[in-house]
Amino acid sequence: MPVSSTARIHPSAIISSDAEIGENVEIGALAIIDGPVKIGHSTIIKPGAKLFGNLSLGSKNIVYSGAILGEAPQHMKYDGEPTRTIIGNNNIIREGVTVHRGTTSSNETVIGSGNFLMANSHVAHDCRVGNGCILANGALMGGHCVMEDGAFISGNSAVHQFAKIGRLALLSGVSATTKDIPPFIIVQRINVVSGVNVIGMRRAGISHTNIDGIRKAFHIIYREGLLLPQSLLKVEKELGHISEVAEFIAFTRAATRGISLETNRLEAA
Repeated sequence: MPVSSTARIHPSAIISSDAEIGENVEIGALAIIDGPVKIGHSTIIKPGAKLFGNLSLGSKNIVYSGAILGEAPQHMKYDGEPTRTIIGNNNIIREGVTVHRGTTSSNETVIGSGNFLMANSHVAHDCRVGNGCILANGALMGGHCVMEDGAFISGNSAVHQFAKIGRLALLSGVSATTKDIPPFIIVQRINVVSGVNVIGMRRAGISHTNIDGIRKAFHIIYREGLLLPQSLLKVEKELGHISEVAEFIAFTRAATRGISLETNRLEAA
């Protein structure tokens, strides 16, 4: 078992012989590392956490008690095929989080770096989570979902399988989406668009001019009563030189599940 001499492992932890444990890793009491799991340097595995299968967990992550990473997917056609889970660096994975490995359709579930997965959130098989994302308590991602950098799924909210959430988009608490959410947009309840994530854009360092461009694009698409193809052409002509607007247009045109056009007029920007 390739275990670094600097790793600190509690005597009650159960570690597979084919696991790889990096430098300065901490593994707490009753933790289970089952299978060819690779753990990068300075990662902390709290007591009772469980890591399974072909799982690559990067460096400086913190995995809290009761989290289960890399277990078999909840998929009726899965029959034990060798698939994997890939998780980057500097992630916080809180109590009761579940991340399931991929199915044969893509072979892997991938989570980037710098993410915060709060207690009891779930990332299903074949999902792709970018960098700097937040899944609040009880947030649920169905299979094959994509979450781009900086996106936020609020507490007890759900994302339908195959849906895609754009960069810096926000799904409000106790809500759900069955459609794709374009970058920078806020969705609440079920597929109801409520405005632009201005605060998230500011925190990401996006300029006031570019934020204003997104707000103008939002008004054209959601307020002027045009059909979506027509509104996108108008936005492209008037505001397409703004990088965030171009990103919004490209995402919307490529959306495989469509985007919601229902809005809450009292709250929308």
